[in-house]
Amino acid sequence: MDSHLQIKEVVYRRLVRAIVELELEPGRQLRERQLAEQMGVSKTPIREAIVRLEKEGLVTVAPYRGAIVRGYSHSDVREIYELRELLEGFCARRAAMQINESDETDLRANVRRSRALLDQGETDDIPALFDEFDRILYRQAAGHRIGGLLVELDLHLERLGNLTVGVPGRLDASVRQHEEIVTAITKRDPGGAEAACREHIRSVFADLINALPEQLTRTPLA
Repeated sequence: MDSHLQIKEVVYRRLVRAIVELELEPGRQLRERQLAEQMGVSKTPIREAIVRLEKEGLVTVAPYRGAIVRGYSHSDVREIYELRELLEGFCARRAAMQINESDETDLRANVRRSRALLDQGETDDIPALFDEFDRILYRQAAGHRIGGLLVELDLHLERLGNLTVGVPGRLDASVRQHEEIVTAITKRDPGGAEAACREHIRSVFADLINALPEQLTRTPLA
């Protein structure tokens, strides 16, 4: 691979992770010279990465201020979760129709492990299990255009999760709702699986929108 392409991709990925993991928080100005010095590169790959980040809705370029890390308004979050509800509901429906034995086994194991950790009060590893659950569902859209939409949306979902505090009772509700989704999938009930998944996403959104920190609204997407 061309060395410039390698550098460009490394710079882009580092900036994405810094934004998603809040090292670069909403409202932060991205100074090309400073970032180039920190990463030991020229300003060209920084500039190219910022163009990609703007297209993905992670930064905005403002007159006289340059690139600024974006936040989310309440309407942005609503739009993201409405889209998530549609896409993941589709994946759950497809899973009930055509999930393979390996993925079904993984889903069953995932919810059993989540339930066991919750009952034991050992909750630190549960968010990672939730991420795994979503990845298994997303695999049901492999080869479909929806799969690409889910990948793009996932950055915003991960970032929103990092921007919000834990909501009391949320882990318990999500474990129970995941169990309901898996039950419908294993019964080969497409309508039930989609309905359970969509209800789960609506429930997460309702908790999330009430827990949004003030920093989210500094630089909304719209």
